[in-house]
Amino acid sequence: MKQEETVDFHIKRTWQSIAKMYNEVAAGYGASMATGYVLLNIDKESGTPSTALGPRMGMEATSLSRTLKSMEEKGLIERRPNPADGRSVLVFLTPFGIEKRADAKAAVINFNTQVRDRFSENDLGTFFNVIDGINTMILENKLATQEIKD
Repeated sequence: MKQEETVDFHIKRTWQSIAKMYNEVAAGYGASMATGYVLLNIDKESGTPSTALGPRMGMEATSLSRTLKSMEEKGLIERRPNPADGRSVLVFLTPFGIEKRADAKAAVINFNTQVRDRFSENDLGTFFNVIDGINTMILENKLATQEIKD
């Protein structure tokens, strides 16, 4: 099977294109896609435990720590002790972070609007069904139990 004939090749290539596009947009704001993603995943009112951000976004702890440190230095977020659990920290958006969150949200809405304008609801429904099916298959560990053939 040629690389171009595999499902994962197309998923990875598309995700890399999306990430590149978002990074180019974010660079115009002095940020990165990761920064925008974190901004969108922090609860605006009550903050978010830092330990919840990594799993929610699929980020490794080391990358998340680096991103949070950079965001704190830029004045986008602040960390405060969690009053319900002194061992953990809540991450809050600063006023500047809320402003930049709006920019990140606008970029996501713009991209999604363009996709929805280009493809029919039926096409998107099929796409979501296939992607959900692949995720379900992986979660059910179907791939690990299949025999690999050349």
